[in-house]
Amino acid sequence: MKKITLSVIALTISAMIAGCSTSGEQYQANVYTAGQVNSRQAAKTVKILAVLPARIEVDNTEGKQNAQMIGGVLGAIAGGVLGNKTTNHSGSGTAVGAVAGAGVGAVGGSLVKDKVLVDGVAITYVEDGETYNSAQVGKTCEFTPGVALVVSSDGAETRLQPNATCPVKS
Repeated sequence: MKKITLSVIALTISAMIAGCSTSGEQYQANVYTAGQVNSRQAAKTVKILAVLPARIEVDNTEGKQNAQMIGGVLGAIAGGVLGNKTTNHSGSGTAVGAVAGAGVGAVGGSLVKDKVLVDGVAITYVEDGETYNSAQVGKTCEFTPGVALVVSSDGAETRLQPNATCPVKS
């Protein structure tokens, strides 16, 4: 029974920690911060020549911190339950188990990576007679060769807006 309980707890903690990674959605070209809403941004049309799949490295610090917190809490609960059962309902056994479980859970959460790779696109486009490339978080099905809109809030930023839609899965 103890082995089954430990296995279930370990699988639960692993599943919760694995879910603590960022999707990178906040970096997509069609996502705006509150400060960008209702503000004027330069926009122009460009011609997309090619769209290729890419991988984009994004920060996952928040996901790692969440995994450590969740792992610590779940570990404390699991450790307390196991400590209670293995010491015949002793209060000190429960406390020791909870502290040990919290430590193990937090260490497990620290295994989550600081940076993760998410799906993206490398878009080659022509703007004012010059050819450029922009890597962005997104899906290849959201872009197609042809006319697209690029929005810029500063000279170096390129936010090529999706000019296609992905098929809807039914």
